[in-house]
Amino acid sequence: MDSSPDDIIKDDIIKEISGIVRVYKNGRVQKLVGTDVIPAGLDPSSGVQSKDVLFSPNKTLSARLYIPKSTNSSTTKLPLLIYYHGGGFIIETAASPIYHNFLNLIASESNVVIVSVDYRTAPEHPVPTCYQDSWEAIKWVAQHVNGNGPEQWLNNYSDLGHVFFSGDSAGANIAHHMGIRVGSESIKLNLQGIILLHPYFWGKDRIGCESDKHPWTKAVRDLWLFVHPDTSGLDDPLINPEMDPKVADLGCSRVLVCVGEKDILKDRGWNYRTILKENGWKGVTEMWEDKGEDHVFFLYNPRAQNACTLRNRICTFINRIRAKA
Repeated sequence: MDSSPDDIIKDDIIKEISGIVRVYKNGRVQKLVGTDVIPAGLDPSSGVQSKDVLFSPNKTLSARLYIPKSTNSSTTKLPLLIYYHGGGFIIETAASPIYHNFLNLIASESNVVIVSVDYRTAPEHPVPTCYQDSWEAIKWVAQHVNGNGPEQWLNNYSDLGHVFFSGDSAGANIAHHMGIRVGSESIKLNLQGIILLHPYFWGKDRIGCESDKHPWTKAVRDLWLFVHPDTSGLDDPLINPEMDPKVADLGCSRVLVCVGEKDILKDRGWNYRTILKENGWKGVTEMWEDKGEDHVFFLYNPRAQNACTLRNRICTFINRIRAKA
């Protein structure tokens, strides 16, 4: 019996992460979601302005910058939030509608300047490329410490004495590792705090509510092995902070970890606080759990009560730390 066109297409697929990405025999990569983009510019509902800038030495990497409406009338510089989008290290960009809309709200409600990093993604650029790109962004931001860097928005509006890192899911994983690099390497940045939203951490052994029978366990496992072909496994320090000898080098004094009650990654978020404490980190970890919510719910329904409450928690965390400084 001859194969149908659909059968031929299926036979050509050599790897698939369900609902996220397919890789074909000829090398073509098909990303199934997270490919939509929205231009930067003025957000009429909040008054936040955004623009895209190139930041790498060879001008191939970009970030989207956000400044709140208050910068038009205030002479006081604002805290800087460096944000890393999620998407399992595979999908989404700094120009994705869900992130653009989310960060417009964060910039407006928390009154912060934001640098949203558009790091390169797998499988075209496997892990650890995302970490390397993210560190390049931090080094670029650090050029503005004395107010004479290449980007005037950062020179004019950002207070690099009050810098925060944040991200969701895979982006939260990146934010964590960037915090360790700040703490263990010499860089002119005053990192005040890190905000991890539903962080993507994992490990070889199941903990808490995790189960090998959970419908998402295989996907979470396969995702890591797909994006990092050279990994040492599920206890690689890049995915399991419990195995990282540098975890106590986290270069800030406060961390906020937000999790969702129904998220399979929830207990990894809770366990993160224990890992930091047991490894001798001297800072304070705050925890926040949204009841009844699943993974990164706040991106898809930003006007829901729990999403608004979570953003208010972020705002409080940033501005309380700044007020104490």
